[in-house]
Amino acid sequence: MRIISKAAITKFAQEHSDALEALMHWYLVTKRAQWKNLADVRKDFPHADLVGIFTVFNVGGNRYRLVAVIKYRWQIVYVRHVLTHREYDKEKWKP
Repeated sequence: MRIISKAAITKFAQEHSDALEALMHWYLVTKRAQWKNLADVRKDFPHADLVGIFTVFNVGGNRYRLVAVIKYRWQIVYVRHVLTHREYDKEKWKP
């Protein structure tokens, strides 16, 4: 998968250093993946959920959420938000 954008992950990890290892794990697994659908995603990340057009990943022992749009046909993952659990629960990230 091609991931756009790693910068969002890096920026979040600068502010939340304890998230770096978990986010880098997500990044490396995702980069090597060849997902065709949500079932494939869940083989790597069993707690990934579809919320509207977004796929939401629990990261760092459920402390953080990575919100992405996955274009399976083009093998692209667009990282839209990286949030703390509290920020995610406020739902300001939803369109």
